[in-house]
Amino acid sequence: MSVRRLAEKQPPSFAFTPENLAWAKAQVAKYPEGRQQSAVIPILWRAQAQCGGWLPQKAIEATADLLGMAKIRVLEVATFYTMFNLSPVGRYHVQLCGTTPCMLRGAEDLKKVCHRMIGEPDTVTADGAFSWVEVECLGACVNAPMVQINADYYEDLTPEIFTRIINDFSNGRTPKPGPQIDRINSAPVGGPTTLTDPSLFAVEEK
Repeated sequence: MSVRRLAEKQPPSFAFTPENLAWAKAQVAKYPEGRQQSAVIPILWRAQAQCGGWLPQKAIEATADLLGMAKIRVLEVATFYTMFNLSPVGRYHVQLCGTTPCMLRGAEDLKKVCHRMIGEPDTVTADGAFSWVEVECLGACVNAPMVQINADYYEDLTPEIFTRIINDFSNGRTPKPGPQIDRINSAPVGGPTTLTDPSLFAVEEK
């Protein structure tokens, strides 16, 4: 894994909102005495959400103070897990899966769309709308190629479909997540190929 560093430009301060502070304390309370530091990941996740999708240094330090941890230990967690963004992201943050199944089914073509429509990875468009990064497997291999945009998966993509999705977000529309072809969830393309004989499911009357 490549070295992950904090962004050079940092906000001067961070404080949890009253709602998020109450939420964080509720997470800490779930753990037995002496194990409260186990709440570090969900609290960092909440801090990232409060900051618009990324973790400033001051948010990492505030999490350490809340949990009574050395700041370096929380920094280790934040820089290890790629779910934490260490620099600002767009309102629509695209995570493009580049692992083998997606690569074999067209991820490289999707990457070209990102370069053309968004720009270089780990940068934010001038209007603050988009950013993108290539990530490892997102666990939707059967629906490759796919991307995650914010919290949603968009699967079975082609360059044309992916371009439409980005344009929809640009124009204030929210495209439907999930498979972008005619299949349900991860069902086989074209429908089932096994166990299709209706007699297999016939119920004998007694």
